[in-house]
Amino acid sequence: MHKRNATSSFGKILALAVVIGGGVHAAAAQPPSAEVARLGKDLTPVGAEKGGNKDASIPAWTGGDMNAPGGWKPGQPRPNPYALEKPLFSIDASNVDQHKERLSPGQIEVIKTFKGHRLDVYPTHRSCGYPTAYYDRTRQNASTARMGENGRLAEALGAAVPFPLPQSGEEVMWNHKLRWHGEGAITPSLTVLPPRGGDSLGQFLVTQEWQTSPMWSLGNKGVADANDIETYFIASYTQPPSVAGDMTLTHYKISAANDVWLYFASQRRVRRAPTYQYDAPVLNLENMMTADQYLMFNGPLDRYDFKLAGKKEMYVPYNWYKMNSGQVRPEDLVTPKDVKPDAVRYERHRVWVVDAALKPDMRHVFTRRTFYVDEDSWHILAVDLYDAQNKIQRTMESGVFMAWEIPACVEGAYVNYDIPSVRYLADRLAAGQTEGDYLAKREKRMDESMFVPDGLRRMSTR
Repeated sequence: MHKRNATSSFGKILALAVVIGGGVHAAAAQPPSAEVARLGKDLTPVGAEKGGNKDASIPAWTGGDMNAPGGWKPGQPRPNPYALEKPLFSIDASNVDQHKERLSPGQIEVIKTFKGHRLDVYPTHRSCGYPTAYYDRTRQNASTARMGENGRLAEALGAAVPFPLPQSGEEVMWNHKLRWHGEGAITPSLTVLPPRGGDSLGQFLVTQEWQTSPMWSLGNKGVADANDIETYFIASYTQPPSVAGDMTLTHYKISAANDVWLYFASQRRVRRAPTYQYDAPVLNLENMMTADQYLMFNGPLDRYDFKLAGKKEMYVPYNWYKMNSGQVRPEDLVTPKDVKPDAVRYERHRVWVVDAALKPDMRHVFTRRTFYVDEDSWHILAVDLYDAQNKIQRTMESGVFMAWEIPACVEGAYVNYDIPSVRYLADRLAAGQTEGDYLAKREKRMDESMFVPDGLRRMSTR
């Protein structure tokens, strides 16, 4: 990982922090006005380096791919603008050591552990772009957003990046937590968890998801205006029949632990589940994922110390149009043993690296996590999760794509690899499902009043 220097586009920010053991600890002061003035100049409006890298393998950012190709309209199958591109090269067990500087330790472990695993690396497209209002609000946050105690967000405008000039690991994590998906979305979701040691894909878990947040509104006036809500979330299971009608309602909080309710259709009962967070196993997934692994990370920051370790150029999942297409079959994306290499696109991008170490007085099955966060979208693209022996237990990947109707970069599918069991989980696939509705809140096909425990029985399919 290269160190930032005074001439780099982020080097001056490090002068505001104290570097201890490779980590960056938050400074008390806000970024100076000279740094804020760089947004939209040598930095993009969201704080990324606008320029490309030395060998041009990462191009300059020129505004993102804001226009949908070929007259596409919302609700139609989402086209892949890069479908005709061929890989520049591939990385597998035979040459992984030659590329290790651009890979995470978890990616290397997966390549060496999962037989035949391969990363196809394509030309880099800095496709992410957002509306002008989002950029304007981000500039305001650069001077006014601030952190509170114990990893909590004290102040920030919603529908914007809270900390485009991050000075701590916590600030980068909040940029991910408040990543923008428009004002709200309804998305189908297919989960593939092949049976242990089997030769089939097994039963698919199918859900419908609803998400919105007062912090996603372009009219949001700050944290106090959001009533302590980071995100509202509902998942309704529709397949297989054994769980059809079951639902989960979560209120992700800004200053506290999540509020969670579970509805079991067979019992017609709604139960509050205060312990269904942090490292609680996710229901129906055979202990293959903890609750706070969902969407790469969710929930409070209070159990870990987050250190900002700088930036790194990596081969990361990006422009995942095929992995998030409803026009393909699950069999086009996955096998009983692994994700198909030609379904997953990797590109070279700059990422922020955040190392999270479990606090001495806290407990969690993962004692350490390393997050790799996209500079252009603030989405976590990869994360390595370590066990008590400091060995990689799991690694996760998720690639962004442009939802032109918002416009914004969003994430959908992600893959969770468990190293000890040599087993994987692919979640939130759109294969065979309808296209995600990212205009649902804006066009009043959903509203915040539905995210209440009493509404779960009415929404259930049985």
